[in-house]
Amino acid sequence: MTIMQKTFWFIATIGNIFLLALLIYVPNIFTIFLLLLSFTFSIVGFYDYFYSPHTLNRLYPVVAYLRYFLESYRVEIQQYFIANNTEETPFNREQRSLVYQRSKNQRDTIAFGTQRDLAENNYLSLWHSLAPVHLTQDTQRVLIGESNCKQPYTASHLNVSAMSFGALSANAIEALNLGAKKAGCYHNTGEGGASPYHFKHGGDLVWQIGTGLFGCRDEHGRFEPESFKKTATLPNVKMIEIKLSQGAKPGHGGVLPKAKITDEIAEIRHIPKDRDCISPATNPECSTPRELLAFVERLRELSGGKPVGFKLCVGNPAEFLSICKAMLATGITPDFITVDGAEGGTGAAPVEFSNRLGLMCLEAISIVNNALNGVGLRHKIKIIASGKTASSFDLLTKIAAGADLVNAARTMMMAIGCIQSRHCNTNQCPTGIATQDPARSKALDVQVKSDRVKNFHDNTLASFFELIGSMGLDSPAKLTTQMIKKRTICGSQVSMASFSDPLNTNDLINKKDLGEPWQAWWEASSAEQFFVNDLFILKLPTS
Repeated sequence: MTIMQKTFWFIATIGNIFLLALLIYVPNIFTIFLLLLSFTFSIVGFYDYFYSPHTLNRLYPVVAYLRYFLESYRVEIQQYFIANNTEETPFNREQRSLVYQRSKNQRDTIAFGTQRDLAENNYLSLWHSLAPVHLTQDTQRVLIGESNCKQPYTASHLNVSAMSFGALSANAIEALNLGAKKAGCYHNTGEGGASPYHFKHGGDLVWQIGTGLFGCRDEHGRFEPESFKKTATLPNVKMIEIKLSQGAKPGHGGVLPKAKITDEIAEIRHIPKDRDCISPATNPECSTPRELLAFVERLRELSGGKPVGFKLCVGNPAEFLSICKAMLATGITPDFITVDGAEGGTGAAPVEFSNRLGLMCLEAISIVNNALNGVGLRHKIKIIASGKTASSFDLLTKIAAGADLVNAARTMMMAIGCIQSRHCNTNQCPTGIATQDPARSKALDVQVKSDRVKNFHDNTLASFFELIGSMGLDSPAKLTTQMIKKRTICGSQVSMASFSDPLNTNDLINKKDLGEPWQAWWEASSAEQFFVNDLFILKLPTS
């Protein structure tokens, strides 16, 4: 027997007999309390010892529950009492504090110097200029869709990324949308469809069409043009985004646990309530690169000429080149491509998919930017970066890597009160953001939190433009990859551009000095299918 099994038998026998006798001779509240406590311990322990399905409960009756209790608060204990300012993931205390301070218009400076190890391997930094400049207003917006669209859109450099109604509460969606309106940026609906809460306050929307086609599907789950057109032509919908995959779970459909599916969500998505809502891994309208581009063109026409693009997490680069070949073959180009990184977040994903699949955002942006340059189409297509943006430096590095603008999701959630409790998939979010529990969500003040979205957006962009000016540049468009410096394992700094040879305009078409691996990827890609067998052996850069 374990010591707790012996303790259980001792209390259940001698302990109860002794306390019963004590109650007879000394009848008072205290002895009654002790006897009730002993009886309760005995009943729970009896169940644990003989009937519990858990081995721990059988070996350690009653006290095993203490372990379960402490384990349920492990995240909070680690977050508040153990982790230092720079080690917690996915967002450390320094990053979260920065978001909270900027969203509340509080002081966001630090004292006594950096807590970072500036000589750490892979540490990213910038070289400043002795001639800093001030950016003008005309450099602070990005035009999307100027070459193909009747209704092009001018976007902010920082926007609210895709988060669905269903994954987030109605109040959270309202706060994000109203905040986006106040900040002058757009709000991506996420794949759950455009709900009434996305339209309530009139903020600019990017309507995401996910693999489940929520909001524009028939009873069989196929695309329904009329319902799409009805929503896409609304004035608040500024752009359309076709979701192919996302960074947090590439190769896996979206997941909305049934605990979060209310009658309203079921009606908006046209789904049943009695099981988890799992979107297919692939978009039924886009099974080949040619079909994807035909769908882009069709949605552009149905929406009345609004910008249309697609979102993906890059895996095998040759498969993105297949899309590029399809662009050349069909003459159809998207107006934008949203590149999601493997470090991106989600409300629910299998561990293996989040931990092991997909390229990180900076790597993926570099590949997409180079590929579009190589086929001579970069000037027609804007690149939107997505994946873990907390500071103006995060924003700057993504744009320097090749993006034109950036989407942020989790930090926008932090702006409206998220504390990184990581209960998004349980419907028990303590801040009323990632839940459909009305008692929790109604505590979120839409007006107050929308101001914090605006504040975080404005303060982060102000820092971003100042950071660019400190490098001697007068426009974000002048950022290049070589301006980002990376600390190597030997302690020296190198430019990030040194890790891969950039492609110039039309290099892929002309097959001019491609070198490896671009040569192998280009030859393996095809406009007729996405899949390309991963046969090329990646090696360390020679430079």
